[in-house]
Amino acid sequence: QVQLVESGGGLVQAGGSLRLSCAASGSIFSINGMGWYRQAPGKRREFVAHITSGRGTNYADFVEGRFTISGDNAKKTVYLEMNSLKPENTGVYYCHAAIGTRIGALDAWGQGTLVTVSS
Repeated sequence: QVQLVESGGGLVQAGGSLRLSCAASGSIFSINGMGWYRQAPGKRREFVAHITSGRGTNYADFVEGRFTISGDNAKKTVYLEMNSLKPENTGVYYCHAAIGTRIGALDAWGQGTLVTVSS
């Protein structure tokens, strides 16, 4: 089994910052990439940011340089530093990981952490 556990969500005023963390554990042979997705109230889950095992990154357009994704391979942890937050950034943030196990590839998801940005 593989588990992803997110932390760091909360309530913040517009213009503020939050740092999300996601730690992977379990029967992991390799991690090919990790990322963050967001689901706003009443909307579909959407891509936010991704980092590969080689530390290549890409971001959704709405990030506009305000978010930074980083990873610690040794800790099997990915971070999302969010600055200059806006009310429209509110939502449940989910961690995703492309995991290699001994029996094959696996897409793992965390349970989500709520980010609320007040105006």
